[in-house]
Amino acid sequence: MDADALSPSVVTPSVQSSELLGFPPNARLLIVNCDDFGMYPAINTAVVESIEQGIASSCSLMTLCPSAPHAMQLLSRRPEMAFGIHLTLVCEMSRSRWTPITAREKVPSLLDEEGELFAPTPAGRAALLGQARLDEVELEFRAQINAVTDRGLTPTHLDFHCLADGGRDDILDLTVGLAAEYGLAVRVWLAPGRRTVRKRGLPVVDNDFLDSFSLDIEGKATRYEQLLRDLPAGLNEWAVHPSLDSQESQVVDDGWLVRRTDYEFLTSPKAHEVLRQEGIVVIDYRAIQQAWSQNTAP
Repeated sequence: MDADALSPSVVTPSVQSSELLGFPPNARLLIVNCDDFGMYPAINTAVVESIEQGIASSCSLMTLCPSAPHAMQLLSRRPEMAFGIHLTLVCEMSRSRWTPITAREKVPSLLDEEGELFAPTPAGRAALLGQARLDEVELEFRAQINAVTDRGLTPTHLDFHCLADGGRDDILDLTVGLAAEYGLAVRVWLAPGRRTVRKRGLPVVDNDFLDSFSLDIEGKATRYEQLLRDLPAGLNEWAVHPSLDSQESQVVDDGWLVRRTDYEFLTSPKAHEVLRQEGIVVIDYRAIQQAWSQNTAP
């Protein structure tokens, strides 16, 4: 979940990212990416179903969460499934604490006074970003990436959990550098970052980014349908958060209702129908990864 996702961002490059990917100027492209894969089992199941049976096109794996091993097993059986790495420096689960992959003593600036990951509240994010050392961020990001690549899995991109574009310019720059090293793309959606990477000829979203946690629960399916019908030309991305309605999810996750209603729409016949009616092309990060790999160097 990206808590800053309501921030408007408008970038008007002369050539849209969709055109950089080889599509005509009037093409309406949409990435439907399921964030938080690996957080807990009900999410894992819903993400796979949302991609295989629904309209979602890819997902982002949280490698430090308890159900990450299960998620990686699911990915290993599905080499065709596009996925990225949901780089994580915060933990919103008070009943199920996550820990860095890197030994705590090596990344003290990423931890609060109790030696835990910060909560993604405004105060928690501000405290983290105010004290996080870039070298320690790099250690943890590399550990999270290597946890995936060491399993023989091949991600397509990097994105951030609850820290829009990494939360700091230097963290975004670091991540773009890591992406070049590993041959990946980066989800960049705030206006400053988009301008920076577009100057390098790299495709990023052309229009406002949608985080499903920004939508009201009431009438969400109708709202999703209208968003599809109003989708502008160019490259668009939705970060969605599907989960099954399990007892565990209601116990550990305050956002379970957001996730359940996401799942219901993504797997609904109506979602498929509207996409067909509107001629929207759903893509994943593989095409963007290819463009980034061709235009970046370690």
